[in-house]
Formats: sequence, structure tokens, C-alpha cells
Amino acid sequence: MNIIFFEDSFSKNLQPFTLTRPAAEIRVGILTIREKWEKLLNAKCSYLSADYLQQKYPAVIEDDNILVASTLLPTAELISALQNLQQGEGLYQEGTLLAARLNKESSFNDIGQITEFDGEISRIAVLPDIFLKNDEELRKDFDFLTKNRKSEDISSTNLIIGEKENIFVEKGAVIEGAVLNCKNGPIYIGSDAEVMEQATIRGPFALCEHSQVKMSAKIYGATTIGPWCKVGGELSNVVFFGFSNKAHDGFLGNSVVGEWCNFGADTNASNLKNNYSTIKIWNYNDKRFRDTGLQFCGLFMGDHSKCGINSMFNSGTIVGVGCNLFGTGYYRNFMESFSYGGPNTGYEKYRLDKVIETAEQAFARRHKAFDDAEKAVIEYLWENC
Repeated sequence: MNIIFFEDSFSKNLQPFTLTRPAAEIRVGILTIREKWEKLLNAKCSYLSADYLQQKYPAVIEDDNILVASTLLPTAELISALQNLQQGEGLYQEGTLLAARLNKESSFNDIGQITEFDGEISRIAVLPDIFLKNDEELRKDFDFLTKNRKSEDISSTNLIIGEKENIFVEKGAVIEGAVLNCKNGPIYIGSDAEVMEQATIRGPFALCEHSQVKMSAKIYGATTIGPWCKVGGELSNVVFFGFSNKAHDGFLGNSVVGEWCNFGADTNASNLKNNYSTIKIWNYNDKRFRDTGLQFCGLFMGDHSKCGINSMFNSGTIVGVGCNLFGTGYYRNFMESFSYGGPNTGYEKYRLDKVIETAEQAFARRHKAFDDAEKAVIEYLWENC
């Protein structure tokens, strides 16, 4: 089965994260959306993404293809419906295309038979869905990834609260002198990850491969730390996609952090307004602030953005791609991509050569190559955002 993700009408709601990736590359739970589909179907997936993303995320089109909306999370019922699709058939729900089976020469206009899907679907439709659905998805991923497998031994220096079977440690991970409370949800520690001494973690929680929880960190579920991250301070219901650092003290809750981000020491982000009213966030599709209906909603930070020490973010703040923020006082609730400056100095557009120079250094620190595909995405966004 050749799976190709297409961007549906919900994808633009997920900017700034979908400025630099297809929606299926969003991490929710332990895995990205793409990884969930690939593992459940034992298939490889590619993308029909924006032209400027195709070099990094190319489409692989074969004679027989199943096209799936990029924001959809896999369920057993939906997978069954996809497997039963016939050539030229489209799967819809309330007028929205969920999936289609097409050959190499066909397009969406060639969908002939229409089938209505009356089962429940789960999708990432708006930004807060990433942290709101992280609890359920983390538990599902944990069960799937650990089924019929044996965890590595856990050092006796750790204090475990709850059933030890709710903790799974991959090969090469190091955990010493930590408190691991798995009574309310599972704890997953990826390969070659590290939890330092006196860190206190409540599940559900996932620390992906090569990531690090710093000393005395306080982490509440449902939180996911993607690969190659460093986190410290206080975290509550946060998703880090990967390759980002919040290594120092400071609070972050009900938030989502993209890749290649960095938080200066003592950065804090509000997730609750003083008057307890619901929180509005910027919507790229509507080009206005939209009420989330949520009382708790924190920070959404796009790829390659950084903030200096003692940074302060209001609840419901969105930071675009490639920002460099510094100075005292609260930043604006919506920071356009490539914003440079802060409340005291004002803001200007961050120089492209400086954005690329910083990205190259960040990649090198993780032993990754900043190649032409990565550079082309930044250049396109800098010119067009």
C-alpha cells in the first residue's frame, strides 16, 4: 500500500508548524502522524505538499495509491475503510474528503464513486489539538510500541510510584535518581535518552531518542519531548517536536514547540489569564485572533525561533518561523515569522543570512547536515511570509 498524504482545509490552521512541514509530520503522542500510519500499515508514506516543500518532502507516486488527509490520526475503523477502497473511490465525511484510491494518471477530479464514512474520526484540526490530544495519543502509542516487548532494567536509584509495567525504557537510556510517577499514565524513555537526578516526572510522558531531562526538572503529563531535545524547569502538557532546547528554569504549559528552537534561561509563558477568561490565538487562515474556548492555552513556537533570557510570553502567543526575540517585557501575542527584537527595541525583519547562519550552527550541534532542501524552505518563507 502506497500512502500519500495531501494537505486538507485544516492544514493552514496549523501554521506556523505547517509552514515548514506537511501536517503529517506533526508529533502528537510519541510518534508523528506519519510514523503512526507507517507502523500500523507497515507502509511507506510521502506527501503532496506545497511546491517549496517538495524538495524536502517529495511525493512518491506509484500505479496504485491511497491518498490520505494529512491531519487525520489513524483509527482501526478508518484503516479498515481505506483498505476496502476501490480504484477511483473517495472516502468522505459530511462533504470533506478523507481519503481516495487513485492510480498514477488520476487526480482528485477523477474520483468516481463516493463513499460516506460514518465512523468516528480523530484529526489535528487546530493548534491546541496537538496538546489536547497528546494524552490519548501518548497512551495509544505506548501500548503499540511496547506490546510483547521487554523494557530495559530501571536503576534502583530511582523512586517509582505506580506499577513498574507502566514504564518502558529503550536500550541505551540512562535514568538515575529520578522520581517516576506512572499511576496516572505511562512513561516512555527512548533509546540513548537521559533523565538526570532529582527530576520528577508524572505520566503520561514520553522522552524520545537522544533527548535529555535536566536535573530537578518538574514535568507533568501529558508531555512529549521529541528526539534530540534538552528540557528543564517546569513543564505541563507540552509537546516538543524535536531538536529544541528549554534547558533552564522557567514554566511552559499547554504549549507546542517546533524544531530547532531555543529558550533562554528563566523564560516563562503564561497559560492562564488573570481573569480566567478563554484565550484567543492568531489564526493564519482567518488572519485574525480566534477564541479557542480554552481556559488553559500557552505558547506555540515555530521552527528555528529563539528567545533570550528572562523572556515572557502571554497566554495564547504564537511565534512564527525563524524569530530572534530578546529584551524585557512581554512579546506580542502574534510574532510574525523572522521577527527580530523585543518590547524595548521594537521589531524588524531578521536578516536572511543571519537566520541561515544560526540554523547551520544549530544543525551542526546535533550532527545534522543543513542541506539545500532545508535552506530552500527558509529562503522561500523569508521571501514570502
